[in-house]
Amino acid sequence: MTDLDLSFTRSQFPAFSQASLQGQAFFENAGGSYPCQQVFDRLTRFYRERKVQPYAPYAASELAGAEMDEARTRLAAIMGVATDEVSFGPSTSANTYVLAQAFRKWLPKGAAIVVTDQDHEANSGVWRRLADEGVEVRVWGIDRDTGHLDPAALTPLLADGKVKLVCFPHCSNVVAEINPVAAIVAIAHAAGAVTCVDGVSYAPHGLPDVDALGTDIYLFSAYKTYGPHQGIMVIRRALGESLPNQGHYFNGDTLYKRFTPAGPDHAQIAASAGMADYIDVQAAHHGGGALDAREKGALVHDLMRAHEVRLLQPLLDYLSARNDVRLLGPRRAEDRAPTVAVVCDRPGEALAAALAPHGIMAGGGDFYAVRPLGAMGVDLVHGVLRMSFVHYTSAHEIAHLIRALDQVL
Repeated sequence: MTDLDLSFTRSQFPAFSQASLQGQAFFENAGGSYPCQQVFDRLTRFYRERKVQPYAPYAASELAGAEMDEARTRLAAIMGVATDEVSFGPSTSANTYVLAQAFRKWLPKGAAIVVTDQDHEANSGVWRRLADEGVEVRVWGIDRDTGHLDPAALTPLLADGKVKLVCFPHCSNVVAEINPVAAIVAIAHAAGAVTCVDGVSYAPHGLPDVDALGTDIYLFSAYKTYGPHQGIMVIRRALGESLPNQGHYFNGDTLYKRFTPAGPDHAQIAASAGMADYIDVQAAHHGGGALDAREKGALVHDLMRAHEVRLLQPLLDYLSARNDVRLLGPRRAEDRAPTVAVVCDRPGEALAAALAPHGIMAGGGDFYAVRPLGAMGVDLVHGVLRMSFVHYTSAHEIAHLIRALDQVL
């Protein structure tokens, strides 16, 4: 595999040619990444030429519907799932809320579910509230010092056969350790439980092969994956058709409409095909133009991850060597996403503000990760400084960040 061509990559993102952003290194990508040019093009074209009710029998409407269908078809192919197993919603938090309403009626009396305290609140709070309906909620806890989620600790929670759903993250938005999803799914399935994986903090680093992971539900956010502000949700057919319909009753026979109770955002769904365009151009540029969609996704995923790992390790080494910060999560770049949270004597928001005059765009606070931070003994008012990047980040920007940290820590 060749290395990621960073010059080509950055040329695909309009933000890097904007005068107002020159000299600013963006390290808050876990909150939302820059959108790629392909998404810009599709979104503006839709609003300019196709902003009509889709699926009607006239040209503009037919094109609008076709672009919406294209987004679903192409993203599904990249992830190795059927087209109608991909649903869109306004956000991942909204999507999990709708799912929880479906599970509330689907879970049998006396059932239990498992949640973690490594999750962002989107894949924790809605499930925990099922306790109000009599569902037993079991917490798969993380290690207080490291934030590690031990798969071996899941097995005892499943031993009595009552657990019907296991919810966990592909990786946390503050711990960032990449969990062995396929292995965890296998443990859950062997015990008769289905799984819901929050991929919001993983997907920006390469769309996963969801079929290979084996999970029943996989969720991520397009706006953190170079796209528009949509939540994208994979629900495998066996589970999706068994859950009660949450959409209009007359849409109940269409899998991708069953968990979309409100009218979808036509333009943003259509623009999501730009994410697939971006993967295609990256694959073609790096010699994978003849591959099928799933293979292109795997190639680009590996290019992204390899580049990020190379850039991440020097930052982890720098932070690990300091005695005035606590680095959350693994110290090996291969084991984690490039989302780096640290605890210092100064509040996280104050440190982020101190970095801004140095041209570093980072964030401070709790990032809705109140459960993992609390489980690791972090003062939630104090918060953490979080520095997050993706594959379009350069080694120069990492060096810029380290120099700025030297100034403010």
